Amino acid sequence: MMKIDGTRTHDRATELILAYYAAFNRGDWDGMLALLGDDIVHDLNQGPRETGRDAFAAFLQRMARSYREQLHDIVVMVSPDGGRAAAEYIVHGEYLSDDTGLPPARGQKYMLPGGAFFEVRDGRIQRVSNYYNLEDWIAQVG
Repeated sequence: MMKIDGTRTHDRATELILAYYAAFNRGDWDGMLALLGDDIVHDLNQGPRETGRDAFAAFLQRMARSYREQLHDIVVMVSPDGGRAAAEYIVHGEYLSDDTGLPPARGQKYMLPGGAFFEVRDGRIQRVSNYYNLEDWIAQVG
């Protein structure tokens, strides 16, 4: 259903999420951070909840050190009011450097489905919750 209400919040939310993943695929961490609210809530897959842009920036640096990833086949779904979104994708990655509590890195390549849920407010991403099958990833790199 398309509602023409003069705001097009659904379309803007879709564009926001697609811009977030385009920045990810470019390795443009500053570009990603610019799309986040100041008090961004980040739910790590099978991990803690982190809050704030500084915590998110630190997470991106940890990821960049240990992983090289590209997301393919990205599908974004957005609620009619643009306040909630979900994305599904396939992660194509390489494990570059040991990450805490995980198997040793030897440049292993992996491919697995992933997804995320978002809250969008005031034209910014206010929450992102990431999900993927950690056991599948461990089996591929182990």
